Amino acid sequence: MASNDVIILDQILQQQRNTVATSLNEHEYFEIFTAEQILKDFDLSYDEISSGGVGQSGDGGIDSLYIFVNGELLQEDTDFLGLKKNVAIEVFIIQSKTSKSFTEAALDKFTSTTEDIFDLSKSLISVETIYNKKLLEIVKRFQNAYTQLASKFPKLRFIYCYATKGSLVNHTLRQKADKLKSKIQLLFSSSECECRFYGASELLELARRSPQTTYTLQLAENPISSSGKANFICLVRLSDYRNFISDEKGELRKTIFEANVRDYQGKSTVNSEIEITLKGGQGEDFWWLNNGVTVLATKATLSGKNLQIENPEIVNGLQTSREIFNYFKDKNPINEERNLLIRVVVPDASESRDRIIKATNSQTPISPASLRATDKIHRDIEEYLRSFNLFYDRRKNYYKNEGKPIDRIISISIMAQAVMSIALQRPNDARARPSSLLSRDEDYDQIFSSKNPIEIYYRCAEILRYVERFLKSQNLDRETQGDIKFHLAMYVVICLTKKVNPVLADVAGIDINMLNNKLIEEIKEKIFHIYTEQGATNRVAKSTEFLKEVKKSATETIHALNLTIR
Repeated sequence: MASNDVIILDQILQQQRNTVATSLNEHEYFEIFTAEQILKDFDLSYDEISSGGVGQSGDGGIDSLYIFVNGELLQEDTDFLGLKKNVAIEVFIIQSKTSKSFTEAALDKFTSTTEDIFDLSKSLISVETIYNKKLLEIVKRFQNAYTQLASKFPKLRFIYCYATKGSLVNHTLRQKADKLKSKIQLLFSSSECECRFYGASELLELARRSPQTTYTLQLAENPISSSGKANFICLVRLSDYRNFISDEKGELRKTIFEANVRDYQGKSTVNSEIEITLKGGQGEDFWWLNNGVTVLATKATLSGKNLQIENPEIVNGLQTSREIFNYFKDKNPINEERNLLIRVVVPDASESRDRIIKATNSQTPISPASLRATDKIHRDIEEYLRSFNLFYDRRKNYYKNEGKPIDRIISISIMAQAVMSIALQRPNDARARPSSLLSRDEDYDQIFSSKNPIEIYYRCAEILRYVERFLKSQNLDRETQGDIKFHLAMYVVICLTKKVNPVLADVAGIDINMLNNKLIEEIKEKIFHIYTEQGATNRVAKSTEFLKEVKKSATETIHALNLTIR
């Protein structure tokens, strides 16, 4: 390691923490930073990065734990119905220490913890007194996913990552890493396992690796272009398109697929027909039988038969793209001469971009939730929140890439949970379905109706953020904070509005300055008492029984204060 690497890394960490994470201490931000760099290719939001944080008492030497199924972060309500074959499960176990050296004890902890949490013959209940609830909850998700997908023989891969500011990885550390890999092989015989050491030099190298923004698409023929505009209709050989959507490792380049329209539909009727067309090769060119792909870009420049595309987003044709990728991965055809029709469009404005996304997604019935971010209500929320220096991330990671502070970015899913728990008084649903609240039309229409007062989105987001900051200052584990924060936010609003069942206008009129720690502390104690009495688990937090008791307590509080009940 160059002698200056630690100094440079420390400077970068300090500058970035001062810019995006002033509320985090040095160690907390180092965990976020290392996870962000190690998982850069997965394009995670800050919320998703934070969701994997398990570092606290009882973490078993693990600071962060992430499970990916076919490249998508595993959530507690992830649906596996669309997964048919070529399923890949990746488990990233990360330890992040600000020390200047690597220690053997860290590998020993990895090994002993692995024996406890990844041995499917052991009940997680038997180790509840050893490991914290957040760690065990993510492990439980892994176990559920692995057992549900077992019949599809998923490719399983464990990646242990040990990050410090050090440099020397001695022979003993390597031996212990080999022992850890052997342990995984005993538990999962067909799995792969690797141990990675990230010192100051490696972390700097990752941090310097900027996401690629300009890509070259090789054309089969000269394209048709709009007069005076850089918009193109192209024919591209299937093999060249496969190269365009693949990264240097040969994996699907997920970052160029529009974040809100990239859920693969699995073996739908249309996808099966695409697969048959690809494998059949009956004489017709592929583009005769397929609607093609739409790519949005900020700039497109033609040079000969090479099209340079800046910031490409594949907004239509995901199913076609995945089937083409799988076709080459499975069959590896050598003499493939067929072509794909591609439209490259440089929209003039974000409204035009959104209209194109909606209009072109008709080949396969895309889930309505996948297109939600293009609705006008989200552009309105984004504009309204910006006046409060809050950044509504309707286009995933747009503001993260802009370098906005972590605690000023509000994702669509967090906003949905805030409104669901506070304005609609369904905190149990907000806790139970973090990634699928938008999949039901009836839920979406209530949460993001154009008839709702625009003020409720700021009020709900700000109240939830305040509650989260308060809970973080308390002596509570991360899982407990996540279990009670939605109910606490609802209870706070009941007290602020002086109504057990406030309407949207009441929520919209809340004075945020009325929030105070004394009020929230009193409410937290009442909720925590109910939570503990009922078992203090996430199952409790998702239950209607817990909600019923919390509402009962809130009603009693209002009566005791002689407040009006409606």
